Amino acid sequence: QVQFVESGGGLVQSGGSLRLSCAASGFIFSSYSMRWYRQAPGKERELVASITSNSGTTNYADSVKGRFSISRDNAKNTVTLQMNSLKPEDTAVYYCRAAGNYFVNYWGQGTQVTVSS
Repeated sequence: QVQFVESGGGLVQSGGSLRLSCAASGFIFSSYSMRWYRQAPGKERELVASITSNSGTTNYADSVKGRFSISRDNAKNTVTLQMNSLKPEDTAVYYCRAAGNYFVNYWGQGTQVTVSS
């Protein structure tokens, strides 16, 4: 059973930092790129960051570039999103998921990030 379990969210002041973690299971983690998404109230889910299976390439949405950093540990089947210089517009529920059509219907419960001004 494919599962994604996100954690690490919380309430932080503008300019602060949070570190999100995602534990994945039910598939060969090291074979897939991983992605972090977020969904703010009233908005569509958007892709925030991605990392290839061997950590060779990372990509970021323009809105988070230079502030967020994605990494992974293939030995532990985890992917992490380090978020610095947080802004109120970063407030959202954050989700992780593997890349690929097979995973399109698999979403975890997400982790809430709230940035106060």
